Amino acid sequence: MKFRFSIDRGGTFTDVYAEVTQAADPDGSPKKRVLKLLSVDPSNYPDAPREGIRRILEQETGIPHPRDVPLDTSRIESIRMGTTVATNALLERQGERAALVVTKGFRDLLQIANQSRPDIFDLEIRKPDLLYEEVVEVDEEVILPLGKTPSRRAGDNPQDDEEGWEKVVKAVTGEDVAVRKSPDLDALRLELQKVLESGIKSIAVVLKHSALFPEHEKMVGALASDMGFEQISLSSEVMQMVKMVPRGFTAAADAYLTPHILRYVETFSSGFDSGLKHVPVYFMQSDGGLTDVGSFSGHKAILSGPAGGYVGYAITTESYDPSSSQIIGFDMGGTSTDVSRYAGEYEHVFESTTAGVTIQAPQLDINTVAAGGGSRLFYESGIFRVGPESAGAHPGPVCYRKNGHLAITDANVVLGRVLPEYFPHIFGPHENEPLDVQGALQKMSEIQEQVNKHAAEKSVEDVAMGFIRVANEAMCRPIRALTQMRGYDITKHTLACFGGAGGQHACAIARNLGMKKIFVHKYSGVLSAVGIGLADVVSESQEPSAQYLCPETLDSLNSRLDVLEANCRGELRGKGFGDGDIKVQRFMNLRYDGTDVPIMTACESHDSCEEEFKRCYEREFGFLISGRKIVVDDVRVRAVGQHGALSQQEMPSDLNTSNPKPVKYTKAFFEPLGVQDTAVFVLNDLTAGDTIDGPAIVIDDISTIVVEPSCRAIIMKDGSMMIHVEEVDTSNAAGDQEVTCDPIQLAVFSHRFMSIAEQMGRVLQRTSISVNIKERLDFSCALFDSQGNLVSNAPHLPVHLGAMSEAVKYQIKHYSAGGAGESHPLAPGDVLISNHPQLAGGSHLPDITVMTPVFEQGKVVFFVASRGHHADIGGISPGSMPPNSHSLAEEGAAIVSFKLVRGGQFDEQGLEELLKLPGKSGIPGVVGTRNLEDNISDLRAQVAANNCGIKLVKDLIEEYSLSVVQSYMEFIQSNAEQAVRNMLSMFSEKMNLPEIGQVHAEDQMDDGTRICLAVTINRKEGTAIFDFTGTGPQVFGNTNAPPAVVQSAIIYILRAMIQKDIPLNHGCLAPVKVIIPPKSILNPSADAAVVGGNVLTSQRVTDVALSAFNAAAPSQGCMNNLTFGDSNMGYYETIAGGAGAGPGWHGQSGVHTHMTNTRITDTEILERRYPVVVKSFTLRPGSGGDGRWKGGDGVVRELEFLRPMTVSILSERRATAPPGLLGGLDGARGYNVWIKKKEGVEVNLGGKASVHMQAGDRLKLASPGGAGYGPPASKDAFSISEEFNSILKCVDNMYSLRQKNKGAASSNTQQPKDGGRVNEYIRQQHTA
Repeated sequence: MKFRFSIDRGGTFTDVYAEVTQAADPDGSPKKRVLKLLSVDPSNYPDAPREGIRRILEQETGIPHPRDVPLDTSRIESIRMGTTVATNALLERQGERAALVVTKGFRDLLQIANQSRPDIFDLEIRKPDLLYEEVVEVDEEVILPLGKTPSRRAGDNPQDDEEGWEKVVKAVTGEDVAVRKSPDLDALRLELQKVLESGIKSIAVVLKHSALFPEHEKMVGALASDMGFEQISLSSEVMQMVKMVPRGFTAAADAYLTPHILRYVETFSSGFDSGLKHVPVYFMQSDGGLTDVGSFSGHKAILSGPAGGYVGYAITTESYDPSSSQIIGFDMGGTSTDVSRYAGEYEHVFESTTAGVTIQAPQLDINTVAAGGGSRLFYESGIFRVGPESAGAHPGPVCYRKNGHLAITDANVVLGRVLPEYFPHIFGPHENEPLDVQGALQKMSEIQEQVNKHAAEKSVEDVAMGFIRVANEAMCRPIRALTQMRGYDITKHTLACFGGAGGQHACAIARNLGMKKIFVHKYSGVLSAVGIGLADVVSESQEPSAQYLCPETLDSLNSRLDVLEANCRGELRGKGFGDGDIKVQRFMNLRYDGTDVPIMTACESHDSCEEEFKRCYEREFGFLISGRKIVVDDVRVRAVGQHGALSQQEMPSDLNTSNPKPVKYTKAFFEPLGVQDTAVFVLNDLTAGDTIDGPAIVIDDISTIVVEPSCRAIIMKDGSMMIHVEEVDTSNAAGDQEVTCDPIQLAVFSHRFMSIAEQMGRVLQRTSISVNIKERLDFSCALFDSQGNLVSNAPHLPVHLGAMSEAVKYQIKHYSAGGAGESHPLAPGDVLISNHPQLAGGSHLPDITVMTPVFEQGKVVFFVASRGHHADIGGISPGSMPPNSHSLAEEGAAIVSFKLVRGGQFDEQGLEELLKLPGKSGIPGVVGTRNLEDNISDLRAQVAANNCGIKLVKDLIEEYSLSVVQSYMEFIQSNAEQAVRNMLSMFSEKMNLPEIGQVHAEDQMDDGTRICLAVTINRKEGTAIFDFTGTGPQVFGNTNAPPAVVQSAIIYILRAMIQKDIPLNHGCLAPVKVIIPPKSILNPSADAAVVGGNVLTSQRVTDVALSAFNAAAPSQGCMNNLTFGDSNMGYYETIAGGAGAGPGWHGQSGVHTHMTNTRITDTEILERRYPVVVKSFTLRPGSGGDGRWKGGDGVVRELEFLRPMTVSILSERRATAPPGLLGGLDGARGYNVWIKKKEGVEVNLGGKASVHMQAGDRLKLASPGGAGYGPPASKDAFSISEEFNSILKCVDNMYSLRQKNKGAASSNTQQPKDGGRVNEYIRQQHTA
């Protein structure tokens, strides 16, 4: 008797699936055993996987296997395991003590990372803890020479740039690499010795350009090994890909996690009689492949368990139903739900973020939403909310009898869908009681009472069902993103359901999405373990490249792939695989020249590779770029050793159907039917061909499957289940009836409206061509009602939030009676564009808004709009972001209103005339657009995004009726309005203001122009007047800000102060009146320059408004806009600084704040594409203001230019410091210094300058720090003053107000897994 074990060690439970090879099930296949046990139960056993093996061995052989004796391995054929050990260590920050060894000047690189913040509305910016305790800098430098061939990087006349080089060597890509300085190993030894003496024995080594030139890292690694370090993770070996930050995170994760994993493996192995020396033991990796113990490393183990589930559903669903060529995996657990897609091959991503750590390694594309059986339920501000907080395993849901929290599981219990008599009696203080139905019912009734105070009468079942609907909609969003947003038809997919809670929701999820089939494997509750058993052993090898894909490079590329393939085959042969068992796939990571988004492309030959790349690119992005070369970024080989440890079922033959007899009937609630008599079946009692019509409940040993009305389940040969979902009339049409606000529908529509904006954004990203929109995601998409009021927009750029609504409202006025365009009124098929900041609701000229009115019965019923930042629209400087413009005409083409599409026809000629018009102005230096082709392509993409939004809203109208959709457009605004009113009233009360009271704040720009704000709050009505009277006049420069930008700042601060996840829409501004004096810096004349107002003054307005409310001390108050280039190339970036502190938190360091959140280009990518060397990018210690809560530090960024460049800086806070709030101290001012190499002098450039730098010159930019909040401890001398005590009281009041506003949100739990391309896209939208 031999045993093959497949084990998934999860965070709560460990699942064991075993096959006994010399015993057989009735169908002739090997006997199968399934076991589920707690992952941690130290009072009963030391290790759960070993205990599971022990129990099955003992039960099947009848031979005692005592726990305190090493297990006999003679009957064990193989062990395969997936584990969350690495994931948990990463989430809980309980890995190995580690140090980072990094190139000098980059000690804070991984703390700054890409400089974006994770949540644009959270003033308390939180970054995850670092994985290392100490940093050692290596004084070494490697650069990429410009070369002597003319190019975009080298220029038209390449100059000799070899001064100061030690040597030139060949990189692994064949490129030249110049070594300016080799590591000083003697000095490094002294620093590493200090690390060793502190008890740290694990290091991550991350040197700049080590993916291309790993020799310096190898030198450091050899030294560290000689010194006695036990874990040395060289980034060039862990993941040999260009990009210093993600490669650095990956190496740090490896150093942090691998020792932790190896200790676990050692502990596990020690419990067997031979230490498992003679038993093949494999571990599941994040990419869906197995590896042996010696090759299992931390950075490849993050998704070990979920990867098993992916492989499990992919193989089993496809084998049972070959017609299911497209499958959605739906794994619903207690805390979260994982969704993924399979269509004949595993879908991988190569860079994803988990627990705040960016991992650069192949991972299955698994996306997580924070909605599971334990997700908590709330009724707040008239709307239902589910999660992201989780009740966890302890105390758990209310029905667990541990004084827990109301959760999704409780809702299913109340609805009769979970039957306590079929659940184990493991609840209560003594863990011997059944689920508590009455307790769940009582807590749900309390919510029911709250709901019925504000809405139409609802039963307790209605309320419970409402929470289920909201949770289902939350889980549908990522599935839509995986399919519709990527061009796939969602209705053509089969839903593969597994996980403990998935069966209770699968029918509703499938019906909501229009899916027709659901597959539930017999072992769906332990499918991850099954998948681990079905997986293949994998060997991968990858190297960077720098060649073009063309016939001339084919031999070279194939030679490199041959070497990688030989390495992978050799590794698998060493593990016992014959050549016939090894399958090899070759890949090239390809992108169009001049773009930043590569696609990992399978290739068997040059022609097939290019064709496959174009096919994938067109499917993903909707178009091809003609005339562009294709760049090979990486070459990769994936070799698979194929011998799945478990047997696979054959496709069942036709079944003779029958109707089984239920074991009982129960009462269960289903919409819209209400309480129904529901048949109950036990899965183990059913036989092949049994057919079950809903409503029914099927009980499995480890899960409950709900077959809803109008669904039919058929039992397959081995006990698996195929559920067919029939179409039913789900129309909620209201006709002419009055529509009342339902809090459940309000939450559902909130999800649907947001999903529309997200999908519009995805289409815009897919179909655009410019770097700004496609890769930097500098765009916003939104939905508006017929009056132009914002209904929903995805969380893109804060500076766009309020401004887009002003743009739509202007167009409505323009084309209405009495408007300038009344002679050509809006008609179906029209699409409008505008960008004028002062006249048409724009932010600055590069931001062009495309607006589409949607007609129904001859009337405009809503608008969709998209705003994108165009790389150039003319003006006096490339990029249309001049630092020294003095009029709007110098900044490019200004469009008040233009019908881009008229009657369905795209007016390309008219557009071209508009964008070239600046060149005919006669103003010296002013030209029209420099990149008309990209302008046209991106505007077509914006039109396509709008069309997507129109289709989705029309689908919603078809589903619910126009009157219902329009009503909920109003209701959702009213909900946000009430949330703002409540916040304003609460603030007034907490600050002891009179019923009509006032707060105020003032600051000034670097040129002395005042920004004054008085906010009058009416506590009874919950309204506010934002009055900027006293603000200085418009300026001769370009820091004038149009009113729409001021609106954006106000809506941003109101949303940020609410601190709860409310829909962002026009309702936030409904209780607010804004007064801005005309011809001021915040309301300039139509011809005033404004490019700096959008990026600088917007930050100052935000700081002033937050200061008035004492909500947060001023942040860096700047975006530090840097551009450099010449006639052939240009580059633009914004640079992070310090965040202001607030009541209860210290300001974050090295991060973007408030009105921007753009990512910064990775150091290695920047140097690879532009003629610069990044000398340092580090925090600026001490630049944050002191206080009870300290401001965050700014950064220091130093760039060396390798050839002559025009360098421009547009910045603020160089003359005035970010002022401390309520006794806090000021943050440090920033500075910009030009370091002239030839003259040996440093020149202060001030805040705004454009200079011509020579080769070897450097720019050193120090960004401002954030201000402190509340008096620091050093202010003891003032503690006796009455004013000081008043300040302390105000600080305490603000702290308690913040805690009250946070409410339940203070217990937010982090999602356990947040990788996958959907989450990465949404994360990018948040951090665009």
